[in-house]
Amino acid sequence: MQIPLQVTFRGIPHSDAVEAKIREKVTKLEKFHSHIMGCKVAVEAEHHSHHQGNQYHIRIDITTPRKELIISREHHDKKAYEDIYVAIRDAFNAAARQLEDYARIQQGKVKTHDLQHAGTVIRLLPEKDHGFIATEDGREIYFHRNSVTAGGFDVLKVGDEIRYIEESDDLGPQAGIVYP
Repeated sequence: MQIPLQVTFRGIPHSDAVEAKIREKVTKLEKFHSHIMGCKVAVEAEHHSHHQGNQYHIRIDITTPRKELIISREHHDKKAYEDIYVAIRDAFNAAARQLEDYARIQQGKVKTHDLQHAGTVIRLLPEKDHGFIATEDGREIYFHRNSVTAGGFDVLKVGDEIRYIEESDDLGPQAGIVYP
């Protein structure tokens, strides 16, 4: 990794044991994608109630040369996520699956032409590094600057016809790869 791992604790005190577990999991992620440039992990404790313990939310931001992957595992009212180590395990399992899928696409092991959709750029927010695509079926799909191939984000204009590969995460559908 070119950029050192960043681990942030919010709402709970720093724990060397939790940070060590996260570092172990990040090291394992590198076998799924050899070009991880950076990784940020946020560990947050939700509210504390008398009937339940803390609920933990894990967010992982992984940066590769062409894409930023965001994994967010937040499951309210599920006792499994009262255990911080279970929350970490599940978040990193999801991260590994996303990295495996992304690596297969980049290596050409997935026929991307079967997955591509056509759309039109309808909104660009360069100051926020993202934009939106109108799909052929009338939906709006989010895309990030890092999703646009060959650094083409800066040359995109509203109204441009593009092709994209749709993905979905906790926040909903988005264009994982955009071809200007």
